[in-house]
Amino acid sequence: MLTDKAVRAACPKDKAYKVSDSGGLFLHVSPKNHKSWRFKYRFDKKEQLLTLGVYPETSLANAREKRDDARKLLRDGRDPRHTSKRAKLVGGRDGVPVLEQCAREWHRLQSPQWKPVHANDVITSLERDIFPGLGTMPLDEIDKPLLLSVLRAIENRGAIETARRVKQRVAQIYDYANAHGARLENPAVGIDGALKPLPPSKRYPALVNLNEIRTLLTDIDRAGASPVTRLAGRFLALTAQRPGMVRNLQWNEIGGIDWDDPNSQQSEAMWKVPADKIKQELHLRSNEAFDHPVPLSTQAVETLCAVRCLTGQAPYVFPGTRSVHQPISENAIGYLYNREGYKGRHVPHGWRSSFSTIMNEQAERELGQDLRLLADRMILDLMLAHTPPGMSASELRYNRAKYMPRRRELAQRWADLIMAGAMPYDEIIDSPRRKRR
Repeated sequence: MLTDKAVRAACPKDKAYKVSDSGGLFLHVSPKNHKSWRFKYRFDKKEQLLTLGVYPETSLANAREKRDDARKLLRDGRDPRHTSKRAKLVGGRDGVPVLEQCAREWHRLQSPQWKPVHANDVITSLERDIFPGLGTMPLDEIDKPLLLSVLRAIENRGAIETARRVKQRVAQIYDYANAHGARLENPAVGIDGALKPLPPSKRYPALVNLNEIRTLLTDIDRAGASPVTRLAGRFLALTAQRPGMVRNLQWNEIGGIDWDDPNSQQSEAMWKVPADKIKQELHLRSNEAFDHPVPLSTQAVETLCAVRCLTGQAPYVFPGTRSVHQPISENAIGYLYNREGYKGRHVPHGWRSSFSTIMNEQAERELGQDLRLLADRMILDLMLAHTPPGMSASELRYNRAKYMPRRRELAQRWADLIMAGAMPYDEIIDSPRRKRR
């Protein structure tokens, strides 16, 4: 058997030669003094040769370990060459990786397909909630009770939805590791029943009585606030879209309006919300988001024409007070409602509930059990950028711009209902500090 001293002493000769150890292992020495460990064996009645490593990077002891591993594979009826080739192709790991190492590899692979805000949210949640306690642990040492204890700590600070999102991310990390041959039990699978149930969906305060809505609009029209903020509130009420979409509305999203002749027929006036803004507003992870067309009523067009006199040179329709290159504050309209006495009664997002409730009730009164009632309910959902019940994402992809004539009729009806008795636009612009009488 070889010794370390004998391996070091092996000198090059005119021709390559080998120095035998035992069990088929030998040291191959080339004329240029390149030394490598090789293992000779028989498989399927044929002599085979497997290179185990280069000396001195691979020591005699390591070479013997690799020989013993290869002989074990032979006893199991497997060819050691195939295992070696597989390790080179898939990148064999030395032992089971720790959670943080695997998580960061998974994140680097997935993040290019995510929006930057979501990619940052994913890694931040892991760095905050998972890595401090579990990051240095090998994946095979993390079991369900251990993961559950970490998720419970997240729940105990009131972040129930976050705990479930973190659990899903841990599950994906284990799926990633197993795809690379780890063969691990996924501790995030089958523990939903041990987590706290999700809280009921948040209900936004909203007025659903027409007279109260008209009073609110009158109060806001006469409030002591910037005309841009008051017109933004009016446009939000008329379109019933999400407040973030109205805040970030830009002039290039509006079409079908002749700005040089505001009194002309504006039957094709349209606001097209880009798909990227839909995704950002809803924090969507998937790609199932589409441009959202919003037909504009006569009153919505008049609102845009009025505010264009004030902000037409800015990119945003409703810019902030500090910079025309930034939208109005996220809380500007909400604070205005609160100052006028509507705190806890109506919020900016509440216009969506107001629109849905009143328009659905009106359709039911007029149409009864008529099939048109079902159609109108679906159309009202489309107007709110909701996916109607029973409609698949692929169907929505092709149908989202259909029913436009009816959508325009309903938008105009809603505007006529809520704007009865509203203050003229010129009074809002000319008297920004007008107080309520």
